[in-house]
Amino acid sequence: MSRDYIQENLVNTGRTIIKEKGAEFLTARKLSEASGYSVGTIYNQFGNMDNFILVQNYLTLDALYQRFLKVDNKSAYERLNEYASVFAEFVMENKNFWFMVFNFHLHHSEQTFSITYLRRISMMVMLLEKAFKELYPDLKNDKRHVSVQVLWIALFSVSALLTTPSLEAYSKIEQTKICKYMLNTYLTGIKVLEKM
Repeated sequence: MSRDYIQENLVNTGRTIIKEKGAEFLTARKLSEASGYSVGTIYNQFGNMDNFILVQNYLTLDALYQRFLKVDNKSAYERLNEYASVFAEFVMENKNFWFMVFNFHLHHSEQTFSITYLRRISMMVMLLEKAFKELYPDLKNDKRHVSVQVLWIALFSVSALLTTPSLEAYSKIEQTKICKYMLNTYLTGIKVLEKM
């Protein structure tokens, strides 16, 4: 069997484990049991479980980006609202996979992320930035760039709440609408700041 074949089987088995049982259930031992490959084979293929998780996160971010690309070419304001909705819906539909992405960032804050990983995030941020450029043509490039980064960080942070049941305990807001409300409050704030 080729290296690519083994890796693909391991990745697919890992995704099944994450989807059905949750990210916290994904260990080398559990992956070995489910796939039929030894723990040694898993480490030979990926080096360590962090690298395996990174591959899982690549797939999750790629899937989100593909959803972003399906947003219709409407006005910039409508596109931004659609991106916020798509983001929230994707997170809610893929809670276990998204938890793994969020958790990876949370526990690797001091680690420099690879260019490959950052490129996946920057492709989505560039879509937001394009819409921002249309919506705020007079906003200087550096301010627009920072504004988009702040928006992405805010959405990413809120996503942690979307994946936990604790949100329902103190809020009756429909979870998929939270990102949209936050976005529109943020856009209103930028408009106000532009006039000052």
